[in-house]
Amino acid sequence: MKIGVIGAGTMGIGIAQVAAQNHNQVVLIDTNQEVLNKAQKGLENTLNKLLEKQKISEDQKSKTLNNISFTSEYSELNGSSLVIEAIIENLTVKHAVFSQIESVVSNDCIIASNTSSLSIASIGSVLKNASRVVGIHFFNPAPLMALVEIIPAVQTSDEVLQKSKKIIDLWGKKAVIVKDTPGFIVNRVARPFYGEALRIYEEGIADFATIDWAMTEFGGFRMGPFTLMDYIGNDINYTVTETVFEAFYFDSRFKPSFTQKRHKEAGYFGRKSGKGYYDYSEGANQPLPIKDEKIGKYIFERILVMLINEAFDALYMNVASKEDIDIAMQFGVNYPKGLLFWAEEIGLNVVLNKLNSLFELFGEDRYRPNPLLKHLVSTNSNSINKLKILSF
Repeated sequence: MKIGVIGAGTMGIGIAQVAAQNHNQVVLIDTNQEVLNKAQKGLENTLNKLLEKQKISEDQKSKTLNNISFTSEYSELNGSSLVIEAIIENLTVKHAVFSQIESVVSNDCIIASNTSSLSIASIGSVLKNASRVVGIHFFNPAPLMALVEIIPAVQTSDEVLQKSKKIIDLWGKKAVIVKDTPGFIVNRVARPFYGEALRIYEEGIADFATIDWAMTEFGGFRMGPFTLMDYIGNDINYTVTETVFEAFYFDSRFKPSFTQKRHKEAGYFGRKSGKGYYDYSEGANQPLPIKDEKIGKYIFERILVMLINEAFDALYMNVASKEDIDIAMQFGVNYPKGLLFWAEEIGLNVVLNKLNSLFELFGEDRYRPNPLLKHLVSTNSNSINKLKILSF
């Protein structure tokens, strides 16, 4: 199968590597020759490291490199079965690229976007045949991260959706199907991991290090929220939060934090800038957490129930299935458990009581318990099923 990838940045070359390692002929396109050269050298270095670690053979390395061609010519997309766009998150630029792709490929070629924040329906609206558009959202780094969100637009045909999922399944990824809503699953459901941690800090309950300690110690998360935001980049993480907040018509659940905004404005992006919530300069002393079990458990439980509530909202609003929501959070952001499974494990009534306490204390809409959670508790349901709520 011939696969086209547009954009030779980190995500583009990662997607190209995945496709090439799965025995596809890949055309990687970028209009900037310097970026193409950098991508090619970067791929060679990556494969050499995998070879040194004995994760691939010399033959696999050679075949992967031979399966990818680097070019600036869109005409090379001719004959592709699937083209995945992985460029800047700008709708105007994406429209121009999608029109250019459609002018070259066959009528049955799937044209996909790797966008993490833009509407697939909007991106595909420029196509003459919009039934071929679909979102195929990889997570960075694409070769290592198992999750891929597949997002059908309102225009997407069922044939294109199923064919896209089959391709991603064959590439060995965990494919989940998601409604075309802001943030899809992961970037929507994960917002409280950052937002509530920032809120707890702003309330003066604990510092960055203590909040991070609480989430790793009591929750088993691989990274605490501030360490993770520094790893992602505060500029990127803040922009995603701001985008989701605006896309949800300024719903207070997704309200950005002034603390993060100020860090972004100061250039404290995290690891890549040398300073974020922590100082990454050579020889810098990192702050130690206050290991108070009572405070730690409070922090963990407060953030966890907010995450669970958001997972319930995604299920309630038919963003994805229960199974796909849990898969997405485990394989997209490495959560120790699926949030809906976690809710059942600790008890839906326990989750609801903690949310009700927060809602009563703060009186803010961001803490409102989801109707599905309330309904399941009120009907003494022991497991989460998508039930119709007919209470009017």
